Amino acid sequence: MIHNRDMRVAIVADWLTTFGGAEHVLLEMHRVFPGAPIFTTIACTERLGPLSTADIRTTRLQKLFSVIGRHQPLLPLMPRAVESIDLRGFDVVLSSSHAVGKGVIPPPGAVHVCYCHTPVRYAWEMEERYLEDFRIPRVLRPRARAMLKRLRRWDLSTAKRVDRFLANSRETASRIDRIYGRASSVLPPPVDDRFLASPLCVAAPRRRFLAVGRLVPYKRFDLLIQASANLGFPLTIVGKGQEESRLRAMAARSGADVLFAGFIPDRDLPRIYATARAVFFPQFEDAGIVPLEAQACGAPVIALRRGGAMDTVVDGRTGILFPDQTVESIAQAISRFERTMFDPKVVRDHAQAFGAGRFRKKLQEEVENAAVQRDTVRCAKSEI
Repeated sequence: MIHNRDMRVAIVADWLTTFGGAEHVLLEMHRVFPGAPIFTTIACTERLGPLSTADIRTTRLQKLFSVIGRHQPLLPLMPRAVESIDLRGFDVVLSSSHAVGKGVIPPPGAVHVCYCHTPVRYAWEMEERYLEDFRIPRVLRPRARAMLKRLRRWDLSTAKRVDRFLANSRETASRIDRIYGRASSVLPPPVDDRFLASPLCVAAPRRRFLAVGRLVPYKRFDLLIQASANLGFPLTIVGKGQEESRLRAMAARSGADVLFAGFIPDRDLPRIYATARAVFFPQFEDAGIVPLEAQACGAPVIALRRGGAMDTVVDGRTGILFPDQTVESIAQAISRFERTMFDPKVVRDHAQAFGAGRFRKKLQEEVENAAVQRDTVRCAKSEI
């Protein structure tokens, strides 16, 4: 078995402009390989929380990002930027990719392990949603479609640069197989140990339902507001984003009991989860860390029966899964929830299997096994 000190490891990420789900995974990669520099196209270190002190190295796009302040307009330039990253001298490349990260060019002889959050969804399967969500003017949409077509071709070709794929869910593994024609090992994202270590709230009344995430269209928090108005249950929404003003107006018009809590630091989230009656997860996510964080705090989850939630929520035991993104389907799920007893300890025990410690151990094993396989192939070739 190869030890970390015997490998020069480089970590690669798409871009680092906030500390979200992908960045939580990146943090655990950093903890496994603390001496590995993190290469990325652009970064906003002041927004990266515990990653802000890491050795983060950006590309020439950083200057443009400093002027523009947003990563979306730079997307057409990112494939070439990530290919410009110089990784000479590294034995292992570990990429965390949901867009361009896996397209980095590894040096000769290096092994490339990609933790794939998803093949680029807005290029392969969500083109129309991308155009709508980012409010691309209709006059610019033909150009945007052409850009996405080029991105698809590039994305497909760069899959050959990866030696081993790790998928964050069975949904993503299926997509990697369908799009890239590659097999992958499933390694669900880690729930931070502080959630599992927080005290279980078993005696205090849990009155309000909860939703946590960026306020963007595909999260479908609008369905929750409509359901709250129709059924009269109190709802707290944690997060900020482009949809906030629209969602606030919707809640005000409907008379729903909705509290917008805004941004809450990670350190305070365990307390918020622990006092929730249940946590909603109405979006289709490839994986999704919110259901795991909620369950780690003993809170059951009411989630869409698609994507990563199917790997992490046990229907009827740690939460309720509903089939459709409709108010009616959510109403039926709440009715089932009201008739079901959930034990906070059982809910948390399920989340233990997704702890960060187990994730780090499995990740290290996968990287080391890939490196051993590379060395075995090298030896075989040298003997020919």
